[in-house]
Amino acid sequence: MKVIDILNGNHKPFASFELVPPLKGSDINKLYNSIEPLMEFNPPFINMTAHRDEIEYRQTPDGTYRQVTVSKRPGSVAIAAAIMKKFNVEVVPHVICGGSTKEEIENILLDLNFLGIQNVVALRGDAIVGEKYFSPTPGGHAHSNALVEQINNMNKGIYLDETLKNPVPTNFCIGVAGYPEKHVEAPNLSTDIEYLKQKVDAGADYIVTQMFFDNSKYYEFTEKCRAAGITVPIIPGLKPISTHKHIEMLPQAFSIDLPVELMSEIKKCKDNAAIYRVGVEWCTMQCKDLLKNGAKIIHFYTMGKADNIKEIIRNSF
Repeated sequence: MKVIDILNGNHKPFASFELVPPLKGSDINKLYNSIEPLMEFNPPFINMTAHRDEIEYRQTPDGTYRQVTVSKRPGSVAIAAAIMKKFNVEVVPHVICGGSTKEEIENILLDLNFLGIQNVVALRGDAIVGEKYFSPTPGGHAHSNALVEQINNMNKGIYLDETLKNPVPTNFCIGVAGYPEKHVEAPNLSTDIEYLKQKVDAGADYIVTQMFFDNSKYYEFTEKCRAAGITVPIIPGLKPISTHKHIEMLPQAFSIDLPVELMSEIKKCKDNAAIYRVGVEWCTMQCKDLLKNGAKIIHFYTMGKADNIKEIIRNSF
């Protein structure tokens, strides 16, 4: 079932989840064990992140260094197939521009289509580790709106190879990312919303926001999107803070603010256990407020940990 049909259906508010694939070479059961505790909430879909290959420089026996391309996590197709085999849930793989040519992206999408997967999230992806700015792969896309356009063209039966005769259209529902506090590379929020509208105009069916800790940011963002002519559903994305490391890492990695009130409570904490409790309470407050104001769905960034998410859902929904 398509995510957009789920969003437009008549149902009680629900939670969806985003997970990170296990590292290559690890036990697939680690992934299953991170999903299993969440299935009690009957999520209609689960998002699975995608990660581009990384570049490493490894020393050779003669003392010189050689450049090595390293894939640290399994691909979207393998992960999606594994989850579908194990659980009765729609899988929404992320498809990213970074690290792939247009032809490679088309092949990934065809494999997903053959598996019967109807939902994807189209993202640009991050810069290579060690590089400050994103650089597109030769023969690939520089921006996610072009990726959305490619997927939408495939839905129309338009493939990269124009010589194909009677190509069968795919049937993907396309999600994209939105940033209530703007993307880290955008000069301002208004410009970022213009870029977001380009993705919607290219064929995106819905938007999932980056995590935020101040609900007013989400409400203001939604209002500005509507004023800009963006009418597709905008799903709020949340993540509870659970460790002191999050306080330093999250604002830097995602260009987000931590509210003064939240930081005031965290400063009272003597250890990570106390920070964990504050994170659960704060995220629960966010959830209740979002649901009170009409949210049909709340998307949780789990990072592979479910205990705090489970408690928040039980206290909120």
